[in-house]
Amino acid sequence: MNKPTLPARPVFSLVIPIWNEQAVIPVLYERIVQVLESTAEPWELLFVNDGSTDRSLALLVTLQANDPRVKVLNFSRNFGHQIAITAGCDYAEGDAVIVMDADLQDPPEVLLRMIDRWREGYDVAYAVRTKRVGETRFKLWSASLFYRLIRSIAEIDIPMDAGDFRLMDRKVVLAMRGLREKNRFMRGLSSWVGFKQVAVEYERAARYAGETKYPLRKMVRLAFNAITSFSHLPLQMATYTGFFFAGFSGLGIVLAVLMRLFGHQQLLGQATTLVSVLFLGGVQLIFLGILGEYLGRIYDEVKNRPLYILADTYGWEEQARGKTEPPSPC
Repeated sequence: MNKPTLPARPVFSLVIPIWNEQAVIPVLYERIVQVLESTAEPWELLFVNDGSTDRSLALLVTLQANDPRVKVLNFSRNFGHQIAITAGCDYAEGDAVIVMDADLQDPPEVLLRMIDRWREGYDVAYAVRTKRVGETRFKLWSASLFYRLIRSIAEIDIPMDAGDFRLMDRKVVLAMRGLREKNRFMRGLSSWVGFKQVAVEYERAARYAGETKYPLRKMVRLAFNAITSFSHLPLQMATYTGFFFAGFSGLGIVLAVLMRLFGHQQLLGQATTLVSVLFLGGVQLIFLGILGEYLGRIYDEVKNRPLYILADTYGWEEQARGKTEPPSPC
């Protein structure tokens, strides 16, 4: 079998974050190659190794050595899924950039439908899950609740039941390269930049192998990033709640004066006072926590640290060890 040749400029760039996916990589590569070769267009496959501790990097380097269309970005440590997507988009050179996960829950065959919509003139084709196989009831319920919550409070239109699986035209990717905020929610950023977008429905399959890379803790953190990045409602709720309790207290004062005037000497007891104080103290602590979340994000931005650091790159003529900035837009 002849070794594939590297095209001068790919039409399609496929970006895939990798974190401990050694059991999936061989099958993933075979299915992707089969799909992309059917397009009859030049392409590149860009893996971002996000600090894997298994044999994922070794497998990716072997793939790259046998197929120059494969490129690998190797992080100096684990920076997170959303940052890995960012790095892949920073280095992707295709006219259309496709982002998908490595676990094969997002079937590579759906790419062809996204490509068709792109060729029809759409700038973003995002995949919407109509069915999710192999996931717990809690995961389904919490995901549904999150998407509907963020859609209702966000200042932009973020599609429901759509993950990071999407195709973006190069002009969209170049626009997103200018968004360097630290706590990232990539599917929200791709909606924020605008352009002509369309949904592509599909049924999400069960994970091919391994375990989920988004346990409850990471899901909650992603939800906080999404809410604080695209909505001021939690901050505004502190004001609304303050006005509500101030008005309620005003009515209580009027009621207490009237009861005194009409001879009712016994007001509500000590227990009610204690419960009221504890309740208001809890409300204050909650809103202090919300303020802390926003303040922490401001602190992250002020530090101005790079989003990621590369330990190695494979597939580029010049290695980028220690590189923290993306290449110049082309």
